[in-house]
Amino acid sequence: MRKPFLGALLAVLLLGAGAAPAMATSHDAAAPTGTVQAAAPAQESIAAVDFAGTVALSNCSGSVVRTPASLPTDPALVLSNGHCLETGFPAAGQVIVDRASTRTFTLLNSAGTGVATLRASKIAYGTMTDTDVSLYQLTSTYAQIQSAYGISALELSATRPVQGSAIKVVSGYWKRIYSCSVDGFAYLLKEGSWTWKDSVRYTSSCNTIGGTSGSPVIDEATGKVVAVNNTGNESGARCTLNNPCEVDENGTVTVRYGINYAQQTYGIVSCVGAGSQINLNLAGCTLPKP
Repeated sequence: MRKPFLGALLAVLLLGAGAAPAMATSHDAAAPTGTVQAAAPAQESIAAVDFAGTVALSNCSGSVVRTPASLPTDPALVLSNGHCLETGFPAAGQVIVDRASTRTFTLLNSAGTGVATLRASKIAYGTMTDTDVSLYQLTSTYAQIQSAYGISALELSATRPVQGSAIKVVSGYWKRIYSCSVDGFAYLLKEGSWTWKDSVRYTSSCNTIGGTSGSPVIDEATGKVVAVNNTGNESGARCTLNNPCEVDENGTVTVRYGINYAQQTYGIVSCVGAGSQINLNLAGCTLPKP
């Protein structure tokens, strides 16, 4: 996982559960390495991608997100990884719902400047089972954030990402944007005791690092969030922490050294009800239940 940071000075790999860094989803804070691209000019894509609406956590990245049906008066939601939770890594099979939280997030504007501190009222949802996702409900509504700071939430796409599509991974923690394409999908992605389904595999130019865990993955053509960045194979090891492996339908294991991954987010849309409440019993909701 892209290990979360316990602070800007801790540029180290996650060495065990409870550490701030994101797991082999090792896209949590670590010293910047590899090729990182600055925000692309608007003319490069139909929908310009910048930092507006992204957030920095204490150890990871994230974003203020809405569904197509969200209302301005609804409490805003922040999307990140399950391994970025302040309570530590959820165990395999564990699902957290409606747990009180006062965690804070630094809201960024289009230039990557922090303009506000947002506060959570609860962890609305968190898990590392089948996917690696966390959703915090904030004490502010979408309208309040828009009115006070002129920043709109990023919209979650309700459709599955497409192989070959151009994407950008936007890290609020590092204030860096990575550009690449969807290389394909891993039927199963295994890392340590965790297994994720139908993970997005990036082409090699999205060489994300620690601290990028939880970054929104944005489709350049639509400007919508299609996945959440979470891990990468750092040393070529097989299925270990920070070294996820792919497992196909026949059980064949493939290790892709240096390749990074994200978890699809379109499945979240069907699980968000009125007032930004996570309702796992809604029609079409397939997120794991407690």
